[in-house]
Amino acid sequence: METLSAKPGTRNESAIPKPPKKRKQGFWKSVVQQKYLYLMSLPFVIWLFVFNYLPIWGWTMAFQNYKPAKSFTDQKWVGFKNFVELFQDERFYLVLRNTLAMSLMGLVVGFIVPIAFAVFLNELRGKHFKRTVQTVSYLPHFVSWVVVAGIITKMLSRDGGVVNDILLSLNIINEPIQFMAEGKWFWGIVTASDMWKETGWNAIIYLAAITGIDKELYEAARVDGAGRFRQIWNITLPGIRTTISVLLIMSIGHLIGIGFEKQFQLSNSLVTDYSEVLDLYALNYGINIGRFSYGTAISMFTSVVSIILLLLANGIMKKTTKESIM
Repeated sequence: METLSAKPGTRNESAIPKPPKKRKQGFWKSVVQQKYLYLMSLPFVIWLFVFNYLPIWGWTMAFQNYKPAKSFTDQKWVGFKNFVELFQDERFYLVLRNTLAMSLMGLVVGFIVPIAFAVFLNELRGKHFKRTVQTVSYLPHFVSWVVVAGIITKMLSRDGGVVNDILLSLNIINEPIQFMAEGKWFWGIVTASDMWKETGWNAIIYLAAITGIDKELYEAARVDGAGRFRQIWNITLPGIRTTISVLLIMSIGHLIGIGFEKQFQLSNSLVTDYSEVLDLYALNYGINIGRFSYGTAISMFTSVVSIILLLLANGIMKKTTKESIM
């Protein structure tokens, strides 16, 4: 009987055992195996549901003439009446202008300055001095806006304010300026105050990203004769591009939902037309006078626009830089 033998240099593929196919692990089996991780995340999931998703049910108030004494089934439904009143109110567009102006100024300053500050700290050579500067810079983050507003008001005061005293001593002005009584200064004051308070804190995440850059890249750049600025431009900034992109997308998502703490604390009756933002408008013209449905419509408008801006920013960033948060 003739036998077949494999030629030299060839292998009998049928004789090679194939690796067993990996079975897809079931969801519940994964839960059982990682039960402790799921149990650790359960409190956060419950907190997220209770404080972020459950309140969405309250959006139904925007389509009702809500009365606190009545049950849900007894409320009168008015459709889009509250939104029609909102878009017909001239005050709404004034408030929207203030919100967009302060948010855009805060976005530009609050985005560029922390990056520059983080790069500056990274370039410092003295460890003790570097840690001291970093600690001092982020301490204002923990100071209440009530205290910050008091400090800013005192510094900008017409009588004995540090800023006016410096400007007078340098002969830049001839008489003290009433910074807190003129609306044209308010947006700049809020932006500068927020920059002083949050720059150090916002720079921490950029510093963490910079520490993850391979040090050998800097050594190779120095061997090639690259100076500090060339290393920053070609290594440091590209190395933290993902972090910059993610934080930029999230900042754009909060473009009109900027809160009202800063504006509320620094405002007064003389600058109301420049200080009132959407959240403060919802509080004053909704909750304070009992127009709960109207206030809900304002808040709903803010949330929906924020979601749209977030999706647009994410889509544009995904197409241009291939970076995305979803």
